[in-house]
Amino acid sequence: MHIKRFITLTAILAILLVLEPITSLTTSSVKARFDPFQLSIIHTNDTHANLDKIANRVTGVKMLREKNPDALLLDAGDVFQGTLYFNAFKGQADLEFMNLMGYDAMTFGNHEFDLGSTKEGHLALVDFIKAAKFPFVSANVNFSADKKFTSIYSDLISNEPKAGQIYNGIVKEINGEKIGIFGLTTEETKDISSPGSITFKNYITVAKKTVKAFEKMGVNKIIALSHLGYDDKASIDNDLMLAAKVNGIDVIVGGHSHTKLSKPVIVERDDHGAEKDPTVIVQAGANNMNIGTLDVQFDKKGVVTEADGKLLSVSDFQPDPEAAKQLKKYTEIIKEVAEKEIGVTLENDLENPRLGDGTGSKISVRNSETVLGNLITDGMLATAKKYNKNVVMAIQNGGGIRAGIPSGPVTVGEVIKVLPFSNTLTILEVTGADLKQALEISLKKYPRESSRFLHIAGGKIEFDSTKNAGERIVNVFVKNSNGSYDQVKDEQTYSIVTNTFLAKGAEGYQMFEKSYAAGKVTDLGILEWQNFRDYLVGLKKIPTAIEGRIVDVAGQK
Repeated sequence: MHIKRFITLTAILAILLVLEPITSLTTSSVKARFDPFQLSIIHTNDTHANLDKIANRVTGVKMLREKNPDALLLDAGDVFQGTLYFNAFKGQADLEFMNLMGYDAMTFGNHEFDLGSTKEGHLALVDFIKAAKFPFVSANVNFSADKKFTSIYSDLISNEPKAGQIYNGIVKEINGEKIGIFGLTTEETKDISSPGSITFKNYITVAKKTVKAFEKMGVNKIIALSHLGYDDKASIDNDLMLAAKVNGIDVIVGGHSHTKLSKPVIVERDDHGAEKDPTVIVQAGANNMNIGTLDVQFDKKGVVTEADGKLLSVSDFQPDPEAAKQLKKYTEIIKEVAEKEIGVTLENDLENPRLGDGTGSKISVRNSETVLGNLITDGMLATAKKYNKNVVMAIQNGGGIRAGIPSGPVTVGEVIKVLPFSNTLTILEVTGADLKQALEISLKKYPRESSRFLHIAGGKIEFDSTKNAGERIVNVFVKNSNGSYDQVKDEQTYSIVTNTFLAKGAEGYQMFEKSYAAGKVTDLGILEWQNFRDYLVGLKKIPTAIEGRIVDVAGQK
């Protein structure tokens, strides 16, 4: 993509010819003045421990770097979570191949903080960072309150970054030109992950401050390695807003929203509609499906004049022999675990529908009751009642249900893919009023999808979708042992079971965090995927239809 400049090279030459004698304008002097700087970037994001085709990616990166040895190799976060590879190796398997490919820098995605609620805390993340042969950039994440990061965290910009360390930003020198790279992670991480004492600063404020710091260092070519999302939740943060609001960022290598940008997006106007220097945005989709490439041309002032890029399908490359050999030691362990049958055979698929999946359905795991969601919460409730007979309801966020299970014999691997996040079952005490408020949050975006949408067991919800968000709950009931229903009372306290993720206030459920902080909590220490497996094994028959647990009464008398 060519970005038009209002002063052409010909015009500039004409001006110089007037100002200087013709004899002084040799071909070599003109070339020295006006040669643009070319920068190539290879980028990945949101790979989520999808390593089955990692050897193919290694081949692709090698080929690109053979063509251009000076190309930067960058990752925009969310290497963690998503497959059995992560459950078994906690990022170390991914890291072996990232080190092999020679990444130049990575920023943190929200899923890098998912293990914060475990007994070990962020130990796996610290081990991942320390073993990396490249630095990490993170300008708006403050690690200082977690002592595990003390030896590897610096809130400075480094001219000489070391591998296995975290910096606000780093400076790379390529062919005599300085390139500034800094990282940003979505502030939403505090709600959708488990960062613990790690905190997140406003991305716009931090980005402006970091750009100024680079410019004071004489760096005028700046890359933001972003895990904000391309157009995700403008009320919180995204790349389009970053490009419009912060001058001086030349390239945004993005992640988080899993957006497949087949060509670079150029932002040339600020948030007020005024012209600005161009900012180029790229993102490569997710799950190790693509390798992103970007070629950018800068003028002498560090302003982007041309940008061209594309996505290369990982499947189009043959596996690298060395990488394939290294992968085998991991796949053999994964295969053994994944293929172990749990002793249950499904007559029908346990679907995990999403809007826009090509089926034309308006039903999603993130906006509607599903058979799979019911089974998961049924299992949670059954187990919780063994520990506390007063538990009346189970809730599970739709965003935590990541896959369905096909018909046939069910394997351990398939169960883990459904609930891959290593959360444990947690019993909370909440008031009826807080429970209703939580359900309002669950249905706030209905019928649009939301990872906050709650599946339930042990009760029934009636809501009116025609009402304003926050005023949609009509009735909430809990189910008695005899099958009858009692209406939830605001002032009464109820025991519910959820996962540690929600219990600590994730997804914006601050009423749960309030109970957790007050000590009204019991962590059962049972992994949710293991509980789901055991519940399926104990069932005589697997349900095939929903039960009307979450009902829209709009239009009903």
